[in-house]
Amino acid sequence: MNETGWAARAGAMIIGAAMTLACLAGAACAGEDAASEAPESIESLTLDLGGGVAMTLNRIPAGTFMMGSPETEEGRFNDEVQRSVTISQPFYLGVHPVTQAQYEAVTGTNPNRFKGANLPVEMVSWNDAAVFCQKLSELTGRTVRLPTEAEWEYACRAGTTTAFNTGDTLRPDQANVRESGKKQTTPVGSYPANAWGLHDMHGNVWEWCADWFGKYSQGAATDPKGPATGTHRVLRGGSWGENAGYCRSARRINGNPGRRHSSFGLRVALD
Repeated sequence: MNETGWAARAGAMIIGAAMTLACLAGAACAGEDAASEAPESIESLTLDLGGGVAMTLNRIPAGTFMMGSPETEEGRFNDEVQRSVTISQPFYLGVHPVTQAQYEAVTGTNPNRFKGANLPVEMVSWNDAAVFCQKLSELTGRTVRLPTEAEWEYACRAGTTTAFNTGDTLRPDQANVRESGKKQTTPVGSYPANAWGLHDMHGNVWEWCADWFGKYSQGAATDPKGPATGTHRVLRGGSWGENAGYCRSARRINGNPGRRHSSFGLRVALD
């Protein structure tokens, strides 16, 4: 789309009116099903992408948590060293991974292996995700970005300290993982949300984070952003193709920034 087209669409945005400070209990936003509605106590922000497509983000409060996993956690990897991390400022995070309808509304493209407007977008690289955030920022007038790895885990846990935000186990009816037998992505919001109203933090698609992949810094940290440079980026959350153990809150993998895969998607944040 040319600059004139982007400007026209940006002019149609209704960001201010979309700030909902109380609840979403009355109706689902266009482009997202009723199962996505957040609890009444969660502050949300809705972006109108045009063409009847919307994106809802929930406000994540500031706070401190234990990032990583204890040595006793089943399935733990050595790079999940626990440390105290403080998220010093609240931020907004997408209620769902970005859907195909949302991605197409912003970029005009549909790269997916599994087609469906309300399925999460996949076959996107980190580079693609960065371009999406840039275009969405231009469209909305807000600074849209990928979450840091620390923000992602903090939001996934939503106050929990267990292996999953569902407890010490993750059942096939709680997330789209290999044990669920779907063998592909499922519509966003098909499984219960965590305590902060976020769906699909476990399973469905791996989600790109802003950080370069590397070892955690030693000791307590405030708003960590990972190494300054690197060769691979962080992905979080697991996917439809992984067993539940690979979808734990602390599980982290890395990917070449240019790599696309049918289990790689994204979720966006803004301050």
